[in-house]
Amino acid sequence: MTSAAADGVGVNPALSAEQLMGAVPGLADVAELHTETLDTVPGASLTFESVLRGLAWARSQVARGADGVVLIQGTDTIEETAYLLDIYWDSAAPLVVTGAMRSPELPGADGPANLMAAVRVASANRSRDRGVLVVLNDEVHAACRVRKARASGLGAFATADFGPIGYVDERQVCFGNRVDRPLPLGLPGHHAPSRVALLETYLGDDGEVLDAIVECGFDGVVLAGFGVGHVSASCARAVQRATSTIPVVVTSRTGAGRTHDNSYAFPGSESDLANKGAILGGWLDARKARILLSCLIAGQHSEPSIRSEFAVRGHQVWSGRLSATV
Repeated sequence: MTSAAADGVGVNPALSAEQLMGAVPGLADVAELHTETLDTVPGASLTFESVLRGLAWARSQVARGADGVVLIQGTDTIEETAYLLDIYWDSAAPLVVTGAMRSPELPGADGPANLMAAVRVASANRSRDRGVLVVLNDEVHAACRVRKARASGLGAFATADFGPIGYVDERQVCFGNRVDRPLPLGLPGHHAPSRVALLETYLGDDGEVLDAIVECGFDGVVLAGFGVGHVSASCARAVQRATSTIPVVVTSRTGAGRTHDNSYAFPGSESDLANKGAILGGWLDARKARILLSCLIAGQHSEPSIRSEFAVRGHQVWSGRLSATV
């Protein structure tokens, strides 16, 4: 992101991958680099299709002998794009997503440091078999857990429940814990975009918006509920109506913690919604749950298969028997 204005106001995506790499002193000493510019759009304008093109490029680089891959993008959607990549990433080689919170024209621009850290992580042997990683501010996060937790600032990315899985410290990549990854999904031959709506409940929610979403013909919906997965009694009736035609996933809108299974029993509670046919998202936040549901619908997974995938990926009930085929 750069600006044509003298004061650096109003930045737009303009720099190529080669220019970004060239702005980091000593980067070529860390790894042998091959760079390509796949697109120049802001993160907010990325689509499933553009992310999957990035996935195909990353796979092609590994097939040609790359030890790791770094994808650079705008930070607005990293928490979603990285998880989409992670769902399908089937290589032991690390795939790292990074970006910058400050443009190159601002004092203390973090882009060069993030890029250096990302290349170090992608080239480290200990990063292998960890799936897709998000690296910013010298922190290494698992794609399935990380969130953009603040609108601006260098510490914008965080993993609320479990923290980063590693750090880049004194030029070394250090890991402190590991995420148990289920097998990646098989990428459909034709990834038809799924229409999955994202809705957050609110005080006085009577379910009218959820009913409208179903009437509009959406393929599925993710509903971010109160607390551990609660909605009003009126909204719960709308959930029951919706689950008769489309999958409905309920998550927590709080930003941390998981949906419970049977702590409460009142109308609109998590157990009531499950009894009404809803799928509980577990540890997945609403945005990641929408990514997963979209992929499962695109892959034409059956309703039992969708439930099974959410049980594994949302609740981390890993049995080692989950199929990777569509």
